[in-house]
Amino acid sequence: MRYNYLTLLCYTLLSTSYQALAQGLPPIFDKTYESQKDSRIRHYLTPKRIVWTSDKTSTSVVDAQKLLVKGSGQADLVHQNFCKMISTADVKPGILFDFGKEIQGGIQLITDQPANQKPIRVRIRFGESVSEAMSDIDTIRGATNDHAMRDFVVEVPWLGSMQVGNSGFRFARIDLIDPDRELQLKEVRAVFEFRDIPYLGSFKSNDERLNQIWNVGAYTVHLNMQEYLWDGIKRDRLVWVGDMHPEVMTINTVFGKNDVVAKSLDQARDITPLPGWMNGISAYSMWWVLIHRDLYKNQGDIAYLRKQQKYLVGLLDLLIQKTKDNKENLDGTRFLDWPSSENPQGIHAGLHAMMLMTMEAGAELCTILDEPAQAVKCKNTATQLKLYVPEINGSKQAASLLALAGLVPAEKANADVISQGECERFSTFYGYYMLQAKAKAKDYNGALNCIRNYWGGMLDMGATTFWEDFDLAWTKNAAAIDELVPEGKDDIHGDFGAYCYKNLRHSLCHGWASGPTAWLSEHVLGVSIVEAGGKTIRVQPNLGDLTWAEGTYPTPLGVVKVRHEKQADGSIKSNIDAPKGVKVLR
Repeated sequence: MRYNYLTLLCYTLLSTSYQALAQGLPPIFDKTYESQKDSRIRHYLTPKRIVWTSDKTSTSVVDAQKLLVKGSGQADLVHQNFCKMISTADVKPGILFDFGKEIQGGIQLITDQPANQKPIRVRIRFGESVSEAMSDIDTIRGATNDHAMRDFVVEVPWLGSMQVGNSGFRFARIDLIDPDRELQLKEVRAVFEFRDIPYLGSFKSNDERLNQIWNVGAYTVHLNMQEYLWDGIKRDRLVWVGDMHPEVMTINTVFGKNDVVAKSLDQARDITPLPGWMNGISAYSMWWVLIHRDLYKNQGDIAYLRKQQKYLVGLLDLLIQKTKDNKENLDGTRFLDWPSSENPQGIHAGLHAMMLMTMEAGAELCTILDEPAQAVKCKNTATQLKLYVPEINGSKQAASLLALAGLVPAEKANADVISQGECERFSTFYGYYMLQAKAKAKDYNGALNCIRNYWGGMLDMGATTFWEDFDLAWTKNAAAIDELVPEGKDDIHGDFGAYCYKNLRHSLCHGWASGPTAWLSEHVLGVSIVEAGGKTIRVQPNLGDLTWAEGTYPTPLGVVKVRHEKQADGSIKSNIDAPKGVKVLR
């Protein structure tokens, strides 16, 4: 019976393998197996530099510079061009690598052939900054293994290769921890995992700092476009719906339509049956509605929007029930962003403005979805909410939302609150809405200066992606993230932060910080969508103190190209190249 069973099993496997091959698939992918294709690709990156070694005499770390030479990823029998790490009972050698930019992924080690064939234990530490990669897990400086392992011990093989790790990092430290061993490292490469998608949008101007900020914002979101759209690649690596709004606006601006958006929005919907709030936060359920309005406006995908119809109508009913006496009366976690979280008056004002914007967006979506009764309910609720204007208690977040909702004049909100102290009390998340309110107030120079100073301040500290939070005051006596912190200097990653981002727990790649990318394309290039799917766009540039700007903007009908030049008399000469089917309003 054993022989007959094995014969039958082999015949079945061969048969299904032939079927798979006939369909152009590897044999494993026949119908008897469930599989999911990864939407990402993998690149291998050679270190750009060695920041530090534990050995200044080159006796325990020998020929470390050979690890900066591009390799093949393959162990061999030539036994040349490798680094030696030699330990004793008292000496545990280590090397800190810089891969040049923040990435999501892990690390690959290629070993050679020391005399002792036993596997060797090494400690690997990832860091978004040098100080994080040099840290220990503790309760003092905030280094953690939360959400992704960034500090762990593994065994590496004799004459072989191995890959390990799954986190956001730029720096990696490797320590040999076994005594009296020799580790022969032929290669150390970062394993970079990302979606291989074209950058369809672009931005250039006579200000290179703004150009760099636009690109860094785009790259920040690109890194977070993993299997789902994350908030951060080190922490939290989760779908936070509020965080998604600036991210989706950046994706619309840079990449156009991408399935990671719908996949993430649907995941949030499916795990949050009503009357629950997405992520436990009432504002985040409102952001879900606002994202769908802005997504439909950009992409014009009515079939996808109809898939949201039942949940959308139910959510709008729930939100309408959470109004009382012409005011928002939301339960659940009451939250805008962390810097405003200790200002209940400001939170109430922001939530009230958000409720008004959500009702207006709901009316718009319900009209599109042939839900006239629900559209009327949303319009009536919006009308009632306009009768009340809450106090903001100095909150720039609330002032921005009230201006965008039309509850206070944008010029007044900007002059009285948002512009006070220039970029003081900005946040990387709500900074986008502060910039939007400034644009509504026609304060384009003020907005450009905040982009240069606030987001540019992160670049001055060595950032290659934008951070979960930032305060310009942190930079006064701080070392950059790409260097060992000198005595007498502040560690900008390890010494600052609050709430969930204290010290080294602070995420240095957070998609909600990408707002300037979308803002520069919308307001400086001046490209905005008028008719869903980009069938009609408006191009109204606002160069502020710039002399020229040019770029591209993706629509479902193709890429729009624009160039604007300021003339001697202050007027702007524009060249606009729009694809067939796109009507341009000026």
